[in-house]
Amino acid sequence: MADYKNINIRNKRATFDYEIIEEYVAGIVLVGTEIKSLRLGKASIVDSYCYFELGELWIRNVNIAEYTWGTCNNHVPKRDRKLLLNRKELTKLQRSLQDRGLTVVGLRLFINDRGLAKVAIGLARGRKSYDKREYIKENDAKREMDKAMKIGRR
Repeated sequence: MADYKNINIRNKRATFDYEIIEEYVAGIVLVGTEIKSLRLGKASIVDSYCYFELGELWIRNVNIAEYTWGTCNNHVPKRDRKLLLNRKELTKLQRSLQDRGLTVVGLRLFINDRGLAKVAIGLARGRKSYDKREYIKENDAKREMDKAMKIGRR
């Protein structure tokens, strides 16, 4: 059996496409076969985003694969899932989303020390194509500096 403490499913696309302004960690409501599949690492949050409905925060496009040993009671892989945050955090996020160009995206899906599934979500602003090129240049420069520092230590 896989060690579920090492489950850390990341959305690498989110940091490339968006500038993350603020980050929150939220609980996620799952059914039995979803958590079993998640502990096996069979999930993807690449195109996930969050929206408000009746004052509650929901996440859409999180794909948790069907559990292999699940019977007819298996879950729907791409259903909308409710996120659990404090009321203060929810109202702050809802006010922030009133601004033009802001959205909430899923950054990573993980299991904490107590064995509970959590989602790191981020309040984000979309990047333009020239911002993305600048981001790539910065990362390349950082990588080159780290490589030079590593060679210099030898």
